[in-house]
Amino acid sequence: MADCIFCKIAAGEIPSSKVYEDERVYAFKDINPQAPVHILVTPKEHMANVLECAEREDDLLGHLMKVASRIAKEQGLAENGFRLVTNCGKHGAQSVNHLHIHILGGRQLGEQMA
Repeated sequence: MADCIFCKIAAGEIPSSKVYEDERVYAFKDINPQAPVHILVTPKEHMANVLECAEREDDLLGHLMKVASRIAKEQGLAENGFRLVTNCGKHGAQSVNHLHIHILGGRQLGEQMA
């Protein structure tokens, strides 16, 4: 999608701190981190959210989770734990309408989710 910031980041049109890339996925450090480690894992193909992805792709969600797990291990988060979050829609507080998974860790996170 031409005006999507995450599409532009994945295409290299906007600079980012790349953490991982393959043919389907691009992961980068969040520019406004909410934890010492805050990485976004996003498909290169534009899709608005997890609902759209689930309707279009059987294996992409699984691939995104595998990539998130790999990155968490590489970032040293496996021993103490981490959080994976994907927001969906207005009430889910989705701020960018491109599917992405947040990897959050590096400190004790609060127990409240909302």
